[in-house]
Amino acid sequence: MLEKNKGNVKLVFKNLPLRIHDMAQPAALAALAANKQGKFWNYHDRLFAEKKITDQSLLTIAKELQLDLDKFNADRNSQELRSHMNNDMAEASKLGVTGTPTIFINGRKLKQRSLQGFQALIDQELN
Repeated sequence: MLEKNKGNVKLVFKNLPLRIHDMAQPAALAALAANKQGKFWNYHDRLFAEKKITDQSLLTIAKELQLDLDKFNADRNSQELRSHMNNDMAEASKLGVTGTPTIFINGRKLKQRSLQGFQALIDQELN
C-alpha cells in the first residue's frame, strides 16, 4: 500500500502493549529504544518472530542488530520513552482501541482488512 500510494500515504506506528502480556511493555520500550538508533522496524520484525519474549531475548535482538547496548539499555529505561508509550496508550484508549493491530486511515478505522479494503478507504480519503 505504501509503494502503490507513494507520496500520499505514510505509516505511523503507535504502541498499545496489552496488559495481559507481561513482556508487552518491556518489548514496546525496547523497540522504541531501537528506534533511537534507527532500527525500529528491524527490531519490531525480529521481536514478532520470537516464540517467547524474555528480558534476555530483548537483549539478544539488540545484539543481533548491532545496537549500542549501553544506549539501548539507557533508552529503554528512560522516562522519555515511557512517556511516549504511555501517550500512545492514552490515545488508543481515547479512540476506543482495545486490540492490536488496529488500523486507521486518516482517522477512520479500517473495517475491511484486505488489500482492496485498504485501497478503497485510501481512495475515499484522497477524494
